[in-house]
Amino acid sequence: MTSTAATPGKQMLSEQVYAHLRGAIMRGDFAPGAALKPQDLAKEHGVSLAVVREALVRLVGEGMADRLPNRGFAVPAFSDRRWQDIAEARRTIEPVLLRMSIERGDLDWEARVRAAHHRLSRTPAWVPEEGKHYSEAWAEAHRIFHRTLLDGCGNPVLLQTFDRMWTASELARRWSGLRNPDRDGDEEHRRLEEAALARDADTAAAILARHLTLTAAGLTEDTTAS
Repeated sequence: MTSTAATPGKQMLSEQVYAHLRGAIMRGDFAPGAALKPQDLAKEHGVSLAVVREALVRLVGEGMADRLPNRGFAVPAFSDRRWQDIAEARRTIEPVLLRMSIERGDLDWEARVRAAHHRLSRTPAWVPEEGKHYSEAWAEAHRIFHRTLLDGCGNPVLLQTFDRMWTASELARRWSGLRNPDRDGDEEHRRLEEAALARDADTAAAILARHLTLTAAGLTEDTTAS
């Protein structure tokens, strides 16, 4: 009975530690490649090593952390090949889904695209009182805009693939944005909405492919030389 009763409490603690660590990694509180030491984290949060390890394993599953043989856990590095692999997968799949959406999307889809872009364009991207961090409201508006562009395809299996790729690439996108503050993402999104609603599949697919390419390039280019 005691063991069973303790399980929900452990799960709740693990969820809290997971949410805290995920937010910290997303905000950049941990530098790329930084060690995530279970002992230190357990002491900081006042929980057991088992609780911390459970949270870290969950982050590994989402691509937010790496499990290193005999070395514990760490935040992924800028140079990790996975970011380019994910970008390649997105460039391969998402323009195809966008073409399908433009072909199949109805007037309701057009209205959703317009509303999603309006929300994105009116939501501040940064949280100035917390330093140079992305607003979570903007991050969610950004996700909804991109997903809405594609959901006119009407294929839930393909949309689930998009959802998984989005989650896997979100950390890299934030890093890329912070390294390239002069990039005009607002204009890229405006052009993407405009081409989609004009039913110009070729232009929309090309804009989306370039949009994704620029994000991936932001992690490989040396932005600190100047």
